[in-house]
Amino acid sequence: MSILFSTMNNFIDFFDVIGYNKDMIKRERYIEKLRPFYDSDLIKIIVGIRRSGKSVIMEQIMDEIRERGGEVLYMNFEDDRTLARTPDAQRLIEYVEEYQESINGQKMYVFFDEVQEVDGWANACKTLRLSKKSLFITGSNSKLLSGEYTKEFSGRYVSLRVRPFVYVELEEYARELGREVSALDYLVWGGFPKRLEFDGDEARSLYFDDLNRSIVENDLIVRYGVKNTELFKRIVNYVLRSNARIFSARSIEAYLKNEHVDGSINTIIKYLEHLEDAYVIDRVRPFSPKTKAELAYSFKIYDADVSLNSIRVNDGRYDLTHNFENIVYNELIYRGYTLEVYNGEKGEIDFVANKDQKKYYIQVAYSVAEDKAYEREMSALNEVPNDAEKILITNDAMDYSTSVVRHVRFENFLQYGINKQ
Repeated sequence: MSILFSTMNNFIDFFDVIGYNKDMIKRERYIEKLRPFYDSDLIKIIVGIRRSGKSVIMEQIMDEIRERGGEVLYMNFEDDRTLARTPDAQRLIEYVEEYQESINGQKMYVFFDEVQEVDGWANACKTLRLSKKSLFITGSNSKLLSGEYTKEFSGRYVSLRVRPFVYVELEEYARELGREVSALDYLVWGGFPKRLEFDGDEARSLYFDDLNRSIVENDLIVRYGVKNTELFKRIVNYVLRSNARIFSARSIEAYLKNEHVDGSINTIIKYLEHLEDAYVIDRVRPFSPKTKAELAYSFKIYDADVSLNSIRVNDGRYDLTHNFENIVYNELIYRGYTLEVYNGEKGEIDFVANKDQKKYYIQVAYSVAEDKAYEREMSALNEVPNDAEKILITNDAMDYSTSVVRHVRFENFLQYGINKQ
């Protein structure tokens, strides 16, 4: 048996070497979705932005399988040594088959971390799932779920997108570390788990600088072969600083022209697709009841984590207003709602949320203490029919509920969602 095989059988030592935190909270909301498929021949695909916790979830699944006596093989393709041994589909298939022979052909559970680094990875996965193997793969790129590959898999897969921590997860992890985290801290620095492990502003800044460099340079510039890196970085910075706003490719082009920078519409669209592919942003299209159609050329952008906005602030004046809406978006998605933006005659409603055949109109504002803000948010809600519950989420302590609109305080929302408290 090779040295690598021996190492893979000693997972405690292996995870110590690569730096996984075995004390990380268990993310049951994600794991429970994959647990029914542990023994299935369906390929289990775990995707999400870098450092959102995909590898930790994979480790926790492996722990469960090992506890019941399953034979586990883990391979991390961001480790150059692993990728050098199995750089392409053929070498990877041979390696895994050799491993299975070494355990007398018994059923095995195979975990590939950041598998998109392997040339021809989709063909390898299709082949390996055919005989006594349960296959789990992770990646930081939505090409894992693109039509090209899902067609090849012929529906023989289940997928799960992992996001950075929501507030209740961040609180739980902070308690495990003997720390505290406030709603305001979450509004500024978001939910990337590892940030809680660093003491002081300088260490946190170094962590976020490294994270940003890894995403922008490794996951985007290198992976997509971006040649005009200066233009790309300008667009990335502009988009991530402008979360929770309605965009169009043409509006971004206008911004660049104002900065005396040339960037074509096609290039801007391509760069936005790169950001989506790496799970750095989500784009949500507005819906107009007047046209009963999506507004084809505009969309609202939400950052995968509000820290991607905050690390781009130079003067310490963090964008709490837009981060607030972005946080609400991330929390609602985590809780399983499907969302769209509603454009009415009297203004925008931030979210039309649907779940379990129920619909909610949700307006989000950091504060409606001023009369103009209250009127702006309420007039849009009053325009829509009373066929669904209307909700206002703010950071205000005063209750602004009316006979038709229920006010939810932000701190209560973070704990319980939009359910009645």
